[in-house]
Parts: sequence; structure tokens; C-alpha cells
Amino acid sequence: MSETLPNIVRTNDRVTQTAALHVEVIADFVCPFCFLGKRRLDQALKAVKGPSETTWHPFQLNPEIPPEGQSFDEYLTRRFSSPANVEPVLEHIAQDGRNERIAFRFDRIRHVPNTLPVHQLMQLAETIGVDQTALAEDLMSAFFEHGRNIGDRGELIEIARSHGITRDETVNAVASEKLRQVVLTREGQVRASGLAGAPGFLLNRRLLLVGAQSAENIVNAFDRAMFGEGTDALESPALH
Repeated sequence: MSETLPNIVRTNDRVTQTAALHVEVIADFVCPFCFLGKRRLDQALKAVKGPSETTWHPFQLNPEIPPEGQSFDEYLTRRFSSPANVEPVLEHIAQDGRNERIAFRFDRIRHVPNTLPVHQLMQLAETIGVDQTALAEDLMSAFFEHGRNIGDRGELIEIARSHGITRDETVNAVASEKLRQVVLTREGQVRASGLAGAPGFLLNRRLLLVGAQSAENIVNAFDRAMFGEGTDALESPALH
């Protein structure tokens, strides 16, 4: 599914040049479909020969989770009545993951965090020029493949350190009321624009892909976003 989403506004908005690609990823870090979508986006971006840029928007899948998080079993029970009811769904996700070289290990997950601090860390990464996509990969992998509690400050410090973010920077970001308000404001803009779930991929501020689309669909959407809705039948010089 694709649709326009013209009214997501960022404080550091910029004009995207013709034949350049700007991807804004709308995702959460405890959303398996966001991990799948991120990997498929990575694959699609390999087809882009012109300039491209990727940034990330915050979206809390479960903003009602208490600040300390909750057990995985409690989370599944609240959403699906019982963990047993969701087992076929998790197995299907795991199979999709294997196709994308993601080793989903739901058996290792014991705790589901409130992800607001994680989004604050991502906001810091954008501010100081750290590769958000690489950081997002490690955060999602830590949670889904290794069962780590990415809401824990110590876990965030360790993951962030591997991306050149110091302990003090992480601690300050997680504790920052200013970053908290920035994240909540940006998420509010996304929700006010009509997006009710994740992932979403906003392309050049004109075309929105919703859900964990295939890499092929994403590449086709790149072409439409860069060269106009009427160019579907044309082979773009920036793509192959």
C-alpha cells in the first residue's frame, strides 16, 4: 500500500533535489515488521545509483507500556489473550525473518521495554551525525536476535558505544527532558498525519509506503518518488 503523507513536518526540513532520494523511516524497535522492513529497505537502497539519504522518525508501538517495561508473556497475554494464541504468528514472522537473514529468537525475549528512551538515543544520533540506520540495526538485532532489554540504560550504553556515542552522551540523552519532548512532538506529527502503525517509509515527502514491503515494491516506489507518478513505465537512469 502507498499513499501521500504531505504534512509530516520536521524542524530541520530541507528540499530534496530532483533525482535524489530522501527516505524517512517511521519505526519502533520492538516491532518485528519494522525489522523486516528495515532489512528490505537496505536491499532496495542497493539499487539506487544516485544520491540518497535516510533518516528516522520515532513511533512507539506500545506507548502505554509502563516506563519500566513489562514481561514478554504479560505483553503477549494483553495483546493476544495468551502467548499460545500468537505462536503461529511468531513462527510466520520467524520464517519471513529467515528469508531476510534475521534470526528471530522470540524464545530469548523476557522483557518488552518502553522504547521512548531508545528513540531519545536515536534523536541524539541524528543530532551528532551518527549513522541512525546502523544504530537501528544493532538495536533491533539486540532485542529480536539476542533477547536483550534495550530499554535498560546499561544495554543502551553498550550498544551506543559501538557507534562512537560515549557513556555520558547516552546517559544524558536518556535523561533529557528536551529530547523526550522532541521525540514526543515528532511522533505526534506522524500520528496526526494519519499513520496508525509501523513501519512506514516516506519517500521525498511525496509517497508513503506502509508496512514491511518487498524490496521490489520499495525500488518501484523510489522511482515514482524521484521521477513522478507518471513514470512507472520508464526505466530510471538512477535505478537498475
